[in-house]
Amino acid sequence: MSNVLTKLPTSNVSPRLAVIGGGISGLTAAYRLRQWLPRAEIELFEAGDRLGGVLHTRRDQGLLIECGADSFFNQLPAAVELCQELGLGEEIIPTNEEPRRALILHAGKLHRVPEGFVQMRPEKVGPMLRTRLLSWRGKLRLLAERWATSPTELANEDFDESVASFATRRLGREVFERMVQPLLAGVYTADPYRLSVAATMPTAFEAERKYGSLIAKVMADRKQASRDSGARYGSFVTLRNGMAQLIDTLVSQLNDVKIHLNTPIKNLTPTADQRWSVSQASGNETLVDGVIVALPAPRAGALLASTDAELSNKLQNIAYASSAVAVLVYRREQISDPLDGFGMVVPTVEGRQIVAASYSSVKFPGRAPADQVLIRVFVGGALQPELLERSDAEIVQLAQAELSDILGIRGEPLRAELVRWNEKMPQYHVGHLQLVDRIEDLVSKHVGLELAGNAYRGVGIPQCVQQANSAARRLAESFDLPSPSEG
Repeated sequence: MSNVLTKLPTSNVSPRLAVIGGGISGLTAAYRLRQWLPRAEIELFEAGDRLGGVLHTRRDQGLLIECGADSFFNQLPAAVELCQELGLGEEIIPTNEEPRRALILHAGKLHRVPEGFVQMRPEKVGPMLRTRLLSWRGKLRLLAERWATSPTELANEDFDESVASFATRRLGREVFERMVQPLLAGVYTADPYRLSVAATMPTAFEAERKYGSLIAKVMADRKQASRDSGARYGSFVTLRNGMAQLIDTLVSQLNDVKIHLNTPIKNLTPTADQRWSVSQASGNETLVDGVIVALPAPRAGALLASTDAELSNKLQNIAYASSAVAVLVYRREQISDPLDGFGMVVPTVEGRQIVAASYSSVKFPGRAPADQVLIRVFVGGALQPELLERSDAEIVQLAQAELSDILGIRGEPLRAELVRWNEKMPQYHVGHLQLVDRIEDLVSKHVGLELAGNAYRGVGIPQCVQQANSAARRLAESFDLPSPSEG
């Protein structure tokens, strides 16, 4: 993970390599290694029975159901470039033009996120003053943001604070509770009182450091103000046949890569000749010249427990949250709400039992028959983990009840099912960037070891692809072979 490149003392022109983890990060890393080291012997180990991790698409009876992530941010180029390289450029589709907005539940009613409220920055004052999400007291407090004081520690390079502290201090408690908290929960399923603002909202964080005010930064960037609101839906894209289309295409390009499903790895230890022993839970062992670990951080740490106690401990210090997705399908005529957004987020202060809901068939074309609506409801996360102790049927029932109350739904859904994601979302707690810096320093001391995944410097698909590219590049360059392009 660091930029330090150490030459592997090997005479092999055909190194043997391992990738541990078959999600988007591991598959991208394997693809790059095969591309840049065509003579290498590469093996990929996946503990589960399928590839793709949280990218999992199901098709059934005219429905296209995304069990996990349903789109990616196109302003960060790595994922788009990978799709184009794989011949999927024409398969990338944007969100529908209308209704390109997010909704927030307040006092039992849905309200549009004010136009221009992006990344915690109110880029347009007018919509903020007109919104019914805030009282006049809250609006006046927002307008006073330019005169809010900054902590003296802000000048320190390593200073960090929670999103809750930052947003309340700069924008006021109403803006934090009614807008910032639910919008971020829809992305990170996190506790905002522990979530690092430096790691998750760096643009806003640096705006205060450079300009002393978020509004001052907005005024400086007035010409670049966004027309989108909240989730910046105009910048999100997907694949025509679902996110699994990317996974399937990647796998088809892994020429001669040996893929082992249902093969959990127990230990990863260096050998005396600076190779790595990859020990399977079954007892089988594979010796390799280099390895990329693309697992959740705690699992990566467990593999390295006997190799580097500090590295193992640091990796296991990265916390994860669990969530569940209730997939509900209704006839359009059952829903009285106009569905004039791509989805809603629910503030914790509303006292509801759901985090958010995505109107999948409103957001993207081809997700459901024309007379049906496909909605994904998110439950649990860091703030309501106790809900996940309930049975699948109970969680589906509570999601259905909440949705029916908010959207005015009559009758039972045509289809209802639950997808659980246990310990899949890394929590970037305060101090996360410093923790990752130390992890990278420790990894750089181990010849032939690289890490990739969403635990370190970004949870989105583009960040995962970019970090996998970088990990594969460093490993490839550590051999006495021609340096690859970044790709």
